[in-house]
Amino acid sequence: MRDIAVVAFAQTEHQGEDSGLSEVELLAPVITEVKQSTGLSRFGFTCSGSLDYLAGAPFSFVSALDAVGAWPPISESHVEMDAAWALYEAWVRLRHGDVDTALVYGFGKCSQVVREDGESGLPELMTLQLDPYYLAPLGPDQTSLAALQARAYLDAGHKEDDLRAVAVRSRAAGRANPYALDLAEPGEEEYEVAPLRPSDCPPVTDGAAAIVLAAGDRAHELCERPAWIRGIDHRTDAHAFGARDLARSESAALAGERAGTRDVEVAELHARFSHEELILRDALGLGDDVRVNPSGGPLAADPVMATGLIRIGEAANRIRSGEAGRVLAHASHGPCLQSNLVCVMEAQNHG
Repeated sequence: MRDIAVVAFAQTEHQGEDSGLSEVELLAPVITEVKQSTGLSRFGFTCSGSLDYLAGAPFSFVSALDAVGAWPPISESHVEMDAAWALYEAWVRLRHGDVDTALVYGFGKCSQVVREDGESGLPELMTLQLDPYYLAPLGPDQTSLAALQARAYLDAGHKEDDLRAVAVRSRAAGRANPYALDLAEPGEEEYEVAPLRPSDCPPVTDGAAAIVLAAGDRAHELCERPAWIRGIDHRTDAHAFGARDLARSESAALAGERAGTRDVEVAELHARFSHEELILRDALGLGDDVRVNPSGGPLAADPVMATGLIRIGEAANRIRSGEAGRVLAHASHGPCLQSNLVCVMEAQNHG
């Protein structure tokens, strides 16, 4: 089996409101950037992640291929999940050995999901991912479900101040990140849904991201310091919330165990709510010496369907810049950390 590495990463300067750009217009600059940085115009495999419900149209990923170029015909696939899972599919495809490069991208325009009162309709839209027989008819929105998990976490012996500390640190890191939203430091806030306050919740974000993977010697040709994927795994918890302990994430723990989380220096976690970071720290065994979400994470920018892929790209950049030798990236999909993917990367001669 050949080694596979992240050799290029690009993301948009994320927007908190509708800029008027279509999904293709969001994608085109990042696709162009990774093509220019690698010198590639075509790839052995292409895979994307997006959500038709955000676009309000079926098979919306097909039109997004205009940003890539699908003629002459390309080998292409798509997942209706965060694009981190598209990266996993591309990683598996490269392991087959007949292609050397893969393009992975994800995009989401959350600003176009608006309720009649002008507020974001994204929390209610995500109800559609719930069990259609027992949960979806009850209509629980995404934030309310997250609040149930946060309450379970606090009842297990933790304090709300722990959540506030995550929110403050994430927003401060985001203000230093030119790609994240420039969000003010949390002040006195009423509850969004107790025990979560607005700063504990992800901001509405439009954006896109792209990653190029390469195998073996091809990675060295395309990048001076590739981020080699040393372990990657994803697991899913039970769909029914009552069948699992919401204060823990067994699927993240198992994925981390299979990927190998030891000795990581930086961790980019797909924690869309502040309590999720704390649950994931426990599940992945991350000590105080590990820098968590130095980019600001999803609390600073959350372009749904690209957020998890961005965690992989941000972590890989720590390798490619020489800042770190071994890093961890995590992606999540579904309510209350239902599905979790862990990707561990390192420099060629680390350890």
